[in-house]
Amino acid sequence: MTKPVVLIAEELSPATMDALGPDFEVRHCDGSDRAELLPALADVDAVLIRSATKMDAEAIAAARRLKVIARAGVGLDNVDTPAATKAGVMVVNAPTSNITSAAELAVGLLLACARNIAPANEALKDGAWKRSKYGGVELLDKTVGVVGFGRIGQLVAERLKGFGVEILAYDPYASAQRAGQLGAQLVTLDELLAQSDFITIHLPKTPETMGLIGKEALTKVKPSVRIINAARGGVLDEEALAEAIREGRVAGAGLDVFATEPTTESPLFEFESVVVTPHLGASTEEAQEKAGVAVARSVRLALSGDVVPDAVNVDGGHVPEEVRPGIALVESLGRIFTAIAGACPVQLDVDVKGEITEYDVSIWKLSALKGLFTDITEDPVTYVNAPLMAAERGCEVRLVTSPNAVDFRNVTELRGTLADGRTVSVAGTLTGPRMVPKVIGINGFDLEIPLSTHMAFFTYEDRPGVIGQIGGLLGDAQVNIASMQVARNDEATEALVALTLDSTIPDDVLSAIAETVRTEAIQVANLE
Repeated sequence: MTKPVVLIAEELSPATMDALGPDFEVRHCDGSDRAELLPALADVDAVLIRSATKMDAEAIAAARRLKVIARAGVGLDNVDTPAATKAGVMVVNAPTSNITSAAELAVGLLLACARNIAPANEALKDGAWKRSKYGGVELLDKTVGVVGFGRIGQLVAERLKGFGVEILAYDPYASAQRAGQLGAQLVTLDELLAQSDFITIHLPKTPETMGLIGKEALTKVKPSVRIINAARGGVLDEEALAEAIREGRVAGAGLDVFATEPTTESPLFEFESVVVTPHLGASTEEAQEKAGVAVARSVRLALSGDVVPDAVNVDGGHVPEEVRPGIALVESLGRIFTAIAGACPVQLDVDVKGEITEYDVSIWKLSALKGLFTDITEDPVTYVNAPLMAAERGCEVRLVTSPNAVDFRNVTELRGTLADGRTVSVAGTLTGPRMVPKVIGINGFDLEIPLSTHMAFFTYEDRPGVIGQIGGLLGDAQVNIASMQVARNDEATEALVALTLDSTIPDDVLSAIAETVRTEAIQVANLE
């Protein structure tokens, strides 16, 4: 059996290779060399990168078999996520791998600014003992403003509390309760700018945050303020900051990130009160190892068809262990739905009832869509591009949950409306200690039949002899019936027979059954 191919496009830790394990063919290339990267992508299933490899639309198009792009780090500036999503390629990163390293560097830059460590070090190494020139300030009783109170901002706040500072935080999405637990006070940005002795930035780079701490904001700060940016270049306007320091409106700064990287020239470099580092936030042995191991595990999950918690372009999020057994069932229900409907619905409800709704079952909506389109498109269908396929076909999808289920502990029903007004429904459940997947409803017919690789459903006007005719035609074709169940509607005018089979029914046999028995014959093959 051919092993999936994983391309390592940048240097990663040995622990990354260990986490990948022996199940893959691993290749290497220099991802920063475009001429080497593009041909190397041609037949790979996954690519692992850091920041130097640009996975844009051109690179994604060159990777015809690509299933996952794994960025061993947090930022995704070098990955065209929309292009990857359209191609059905999962994008994963390691969102928590460097948060401790980044927080510690921010604190280090803040301390270096407060005590003029960098210029004092340089002067002494140059032979000058300038003890009086490089006096600094204490942190005790100072006010530190944290702009962006996510995971890294909170870690910084936790560490700085030990210095006896007051913490102000600005973040429109932060919880006041969480801020209070960390001894921080949520304030407006203007309040933070006006009151802070130190400002440390921990925001992502988005259109809304670009230049947030810019010319106007820097007119609102204390002249003694020192500003730290170890988050993303561009959030802090470097030209405006240089002007403010030159005019004495800002005392100093510590920067690890810049609007353009790499950079070796900046107006900020002329000031002794500015400490700079070349984007070292994630450059610790521990962070690099965590990032590599995290994305290697994600690659293993992705290439085995499993859900990946760190996928940035999949909406399923974290999947509780209790929910995982139902993923394959719901995908199979989606395939059965398409076989019965013969068309894509304009509206699909994924209706989940029972105890399982105590957990987040949103991944089941993706599973249903993946099953829905698997047999009606030649393009590979993944958790990534299934929602896009639904949107392109005008299919609206809703997840509906209720804690109450009848007859079974948990029931999932796919209920859809087609463009011609017809409605189609398929229901299933998992039963017993072994969580056996079963189909328990088709278009209002109640049944209970195990899910199987090969299944067929026949709906007909209820009358004697039909089952024997179907069995005879299948027997003549050497198609063995593994199990069978018959259901009738409430009026006993229509019946449905559901079969599990040992093999696929040939098309001509299926047509013969439909003609002879005057039945609507549906087959679903290769269910897993």
